[in-house]
Amino acid sequence: MNRHTVGAAVGAAVLLVALTGCGDPEADPGADEELSPLNAYLAAAWGGDLSEEEQQERFEKEHVQREELVAQCMTEDGFEYIPAPNTGSISFESDMVWEPDSREWVAQYGYGMITYPGQDQPAEPDEEYVDPNQDYVMSLSESEQAAYYEALYGPGVPEEEMAEDGSYEWDWTTAGCHGWAQHEIDGENPTTSDEHQPLMDAINEFYTDMQNDPALADLNAEWAACMDEGGYPGFTAQTDAQTSISDELNAYYEGQTEWIEDDPKLAELGEREIELALVDLDCREKTDFRDNQAEINATLEEEFIADHQAELDAFKAAAEQGR
Repeated sequence: MNRHTVGAAVGAAVLLVALTGCGDPEADPGADEELSPLNAYLAAAWGGDLSEEEQQERFEKEHVQREELVAQCMTEDGFEYIPAPNTGSISFESDMVWEPDSREWVAQYGYGMITYPGQDQPAEPDEEYVDPNQDYVMSLSESEQAAYYEALYGPGVPEEEMAEDGSYEWDWTTAGCHGWAQHEIDGENPTTSDEHQPLMDAINEFYTDMQNDPALADLNAEWAACMDEGGYPGFTAQTDAQTSISDELNAYYEGQTEWIEDDPKLAELGEREIELALVDLDCREKTDFRDNQAEINATLEEEFIADHQAELDAFKAAAEQGR
């Protein structure tokens, strides 16, 4: 199927929302944690039920498939293209110890936003990447090079379509051969296929509505009352505490015109982060927030599963078949 004849783009995948929307925002993404009931159902789509070796194999397989599709597309557009080798890998190991529920850890790092484990360790230099198409591109005229890159990546995003922070809504139909290749792969992905879009929409709506569940609201209110007593009034949800530091940190960087080493303003924010995180930890412990939240989420997810059993079974079967 030629990319120029493909229909309208499907909506963006919502699986990431499903997997992270109600999880612990401070949890180590590399931690070996038990999946929630709904995420256990969805794990087949993102490889959560695969071994590290199987996930790496899947990652490499998709890379090869994507590059072959890009080469096919570029050839149809009149250019040469050598599929690029896979230079990346999925990393499962990390020297960072993430313990947001440990008092000793929080006393040192707060939420781990300004200071964090491994911060002072020198980064290992990346292996220099050599584009196999570099010689061919250099042989083209300036106008031919521009046409080559437009065919490969699509035209530049118009300024009026960009948000203030420079982000924009990605559209595969205007993203050249790379966009078409990714769309072809996504078409086999149940999280982005038209067939399972109603389920994905239902999952998105479920996780959005979950935040307004009365039981969770009561738990957040109990935590907020504790924070008020601890000298931090005004919060309504447990995630608000960390978000307040994140907002201040973003404002700091947005207002920075030059890099200031050991900036006292940043150090002061780091101290306030730790102070807030310690009170937050006290209130989480006092309200048994993590366990209560997990229990509430699990109950709601089980209800969702019961209401969408057939759709979830079909989704899981499609995900397992597509490997």
